[in-house]
Amino acid sequence: MVLGIGCYLGSGAASVTALIPAFIGVPIFAFGLVARNEMRRKHAMHGAVLFALLGFLGSLRSAPQWPKVLSGQTIERPLAAWETLAMAIICLVFVVLCVKSFIAARKSA
Repeated sequence: MVLGIGCYLGSGAASVTALIPAFIGVPIFAFGLVARNEMRRKHAMHGAVLFALLGFLGSLRSAPQWPKVLSGQTIERPLAAWETLAMAIICLVFVVLCVKSFIAARKSA
């Protein structure tokens, strides 16, 4: 959520698409709140990881721009490339950590 709002404000509120990470982050945050209830935790965390996976896959549409922005080349919308790269990394790390947690929970049950 912070990434989307920060990039939206950083772009001078020029494009609503800068809020896409926030649109992914809000449901993940909501599922996290639901997961505080032990009885609903399993389903809530699966919902959260689903949104994170969708966020990762959606951010891949900008993957061709990442090598250019990382190497310092001039591209049309550098903030958008940085934002989608950050979103991809954040979502992928979250998915990996969730999967590790799911495996550990399965082994301990």
